[in-house]
Amino acid sequence: MSGNILVVTEHLSGAFTDATFELLALARNLAGVSGAEVDAALIGNSVEGLVGELGVADRVLLIDDPALESFNPVGHTASVVSLVDATEPRVVLVPYTSTGMDIASHVSAQCGLPLVSYCQSVDASSAGLSATCQLYAGKLLADVEVDGDRAVFAMLSGAAPAADGRREGAPAVEARAAPPEAAASTTRFRALGEPEAGDVDITAQDVLVVVGRGIDSEDNIEEAVELAEVLGGAVAASRPIVDQGWLPKTRQVGKSGLTVKPKVYLALGVSGAPEHVEGMRDSSTIIAVNTDPHAPIFGVAHYGWVGDLFDILPELTDRIGG
Repeated sequence: MSGNILVVTEHLSGAFTDATFELLALARNLAGVSGAEVDAALIGNSVEGLVGELGVADRVLLIDDPALESFNPVGHTASVVSLVDATEPRVVLVPYTSTGMDIASHVSAQCGLPLVSYCQSVDASSAGLSATCQLYAGKLLADVEVDGDRAVFAMLSGAAPAADGRREGAPAVEARAAPPEAAASTTRFRALGEPEAGDVDITAQDVLVVVGRGIDSEDNIEEAVELAEVLGGAVAASRPIVDQGWLPKTRQVGKSGLTVKPKVYLALGVSGAPEHVEGMRDSSTIIAVNTDPHAPIFGVAHYGWVGDLFDILPELTDRIGG
C-alpha cells in the first residue's frame, strides 16, 4: 500500500468538470494531514494537454488511447482498476456523478475495496478512514467508519472549494498503457445527449434571486426579476414554481433541477425542502426571507429575515437600484 490519494478526474468536451478540482482540493487537504502524495488519474484520448491544469497533484497517471475517446464504463473502469492495482492508493476519490458511480462501484468490486457513497467529507488520519455521508436527500447525516486500511469514496458536489483545486503547474507525468478491455469492450458510445439550453444559465450566475411558493402568483415574479436585474443576477425557482409553469425547467434549483453555487443566493418565499437544499447548499452566502420562522431554509441560511417578502422586495430594489 502506497498511502497515496488517487483522484479520478472527470472531463467533458475537452474541459475538466468542477468536481475534478473539488476532489483535488480535498485530496490536498487530506494529504496535508497524512503526509501522503496526491495522484490524479487522467484517462481519455489526446488529453495530455490537460495535464497543466492539474498543478495541485504531485503526479498525473496518464492513460491516453483512441479507444478511450468518449466515456465507456468498461474501458474507463478497467483503466482505473489498472491504476489502483499498480499504485495501491490508500484513498480513491471519485466524483458522485453518473460517470463517477459507474467507475466507483466496479473499482470497489474488482479491487476488493469498501465503497462509501454520498460523502460530504472524508477523514484520512492515522486513526483510520471515515466519512460523513448524506442519507435521504440530506435529511440525515451518517458518520461512517471504514473497516480496513483502504477505500473508495464517492464524493458529493461541494466536498471542497473548486477554486482551491485550480492551479496550473507541471506535475510529474507517468504514462500507462490502456488495458486490453478498453479496445475489446462491446459497449460503444453513441451520442452525448445534453439538456436543452435555457435563456439563462443559472449555474453560471454570481447572484440568484430564487422564488418559491411565497411569491403567490406568476404576476409577482416580475418584482423578483427587477431585483435580480439591479443585483446583476438572474431569477431561479424552487420546484413548485416550475410545476405551475411560471418559470421554465432550466430555472429550477434542486435535486430534480440544477445544482448552483452562486456568491449570493437570495431565497424569497422558499421553504427549503431537502430536495431543494441539495441543489444550493454550497452557495457562498445564503439569505432567506420567509414568513415561517421554522422554515427549513433557515437551517442552511447565513442570514435570514422572518417576514413577508413583499414588504422587503420593493425596498431592496429601490435602495440597490437607486
